[in-house]
Amino acid sequence: MPAPGALDQVDGRRLRREQNREAVIDALVSLFDEAVYQPSSAEIADRAGLSPRSLFRYFDDIDDLNRAAIDRQIAAARPLLDPGVGPDAATSDKIRGLLGARARLFDAIAPAARSARICSHRHPIVAGQVHESREFLRSQLRHLFARELSDDRAALLPALDALCSFETYELMRFDQGRSRAKTLAALTAALTTLLDTNGDTP
Repeated sequence: MPAPGALDQVDGRRLRREQNREAVIDALVSLFDEAVYQPSSAEIADRAGLSPRSLFRYFDDIDDLNRAAIDRQIAAARPLLDPGVGPDAATSDKIRGLLGARARLFDAIAPAARSARICSHRHPIVAGQVHESREFLRSQLRHLFARELSDDRAALLPALDALCSFETYELMRFDQGRSRAKTLAALTAALTTLLDTNGDTP
């Protein structure tokens, strides 16, 4: 049985390793926040206060590090996804709740989402994360608007998914220069037209 002092040393090394690992993730997330979406390992190590050589003691490779950073931001933002209404609510209430939740989510994850999309064509692991995130958001729409998308209207889901995507929000907010309020107003009008079921009652 190891001596108590040896166990303390093992625990201390484990704690330092975890602290250093978190420092590296913190460093990459902070660079994302500054719009540095593909930093070098030297930049990340310098921000984390570590040597470049030691950086990959804590991660298998740059894919593994990117995945950890993106996972952290997505996990922190997931509670923002709740639209506050259920499938039985009025269509207008669901649209308002869904778009409000998506805007809060996209504002929170924007740096990581941009980085993921920039890196995805080179990094299969990150591409998989982007795909899983899109599928999760699509399934939320399918569940929330099940009544509106029933029967012959199910084919509208791809259009609904595109309108409620990060890419559309990013396009309207930054490429088109719309304010958050104007973006939400335009999307509300589009979704209302798309999901019009000749009545707004549950």
